Amino acid sequence: MKLLKHLWKNFLDDDVFGIAAQLSYFFLLSLFPLLIFLMTLFPYLPINQEDLLNLVRDFAPLGTIELIENHLEQVSKKNGALLSFGVIGTIWSASNGLNAIVKALNKAYGVKEERSFLRTRFMSIFLTFAMIVVILVALILPVFGKHIGMFLFAQFELSAQFIAVWNALRWLVSSVIIFVIFIGLYWLAPNKKVACRTAIPGAAFATIGWILTSFAFSFYVSNFGNYSATYGSIGAIIVLMVWLYISGIIIIIGGEVNAYFSSDSDC
Repeated sequence: MKLLKHLWKNFLDDDVFGIAAQLSYFFLLSLFPLLIFLMTLFPYLPINQEDLLNLVRDFAPLGTIELIENHLEQVSKKNGALLSFGVIGTIWSASNGLNAIVKALNKAYGVKEERSFLRTRFMSIFLTFAMIVVILVALILPVFGKHIGMFLFAQFELSAQFIAVWNALRWLVSSVIIFVIFIGLYWLAPNKKVACRTAIPGAAFATIGWILTSFAFSFYVSNFGNYSATYGSIGAIIVLMVWLYISGIIIIIGGEVNAYFSSDSDC
């Protein structure tokens, strides 16, 4: 009950809805540069664009996948000079979303940003690279895991059963990856010494909350929300913005949960 009172008070005092709106704007600006950078790594890894889209498709609302896919196809048709100065620009743009999260978590902890602009920005870039590495692991593991699983199950003539087991494991792996990303964000982003263990409650809340709200919003969009009738051709963009806005609220509340449990002890 004390936690709920704390969350409700901070929810009102910290203007969570307003900050989430800011986050959704920066998330939108960061999403496509991040995906473009991931695409530049495909020639060096055993994954392709479809693997990336499958990861996004697991959680993104209906209608946004086509928007993202069309954009990535247009980018992929251009020249391949993305691994030069262009990549630096995409990483800088992608880090805007992480930089916005830093500010939101500082607000949740009630602290001011006293780190220099360059230090904060480089930390955001570092977190962006860390998140990219985790995402790549999430993409690569299923590729090898599926081949290994198919081989092992084929030895016992259980290939059909493997598909069901694999689908369950795929969801579990995705959830663990998201949980790890949230722990890293909540632990490193705020301008406050945060014990690693106190990042776990908010990360658990954000992981479960984000997955459930993403599924619920996807169900609503698929069955009840006719955004295309209201907004026409930009309906997919509106759906994407609303999803990012909801995601921002979940991330901020997770930070508020951690602020409640935070201490100055080390991990």
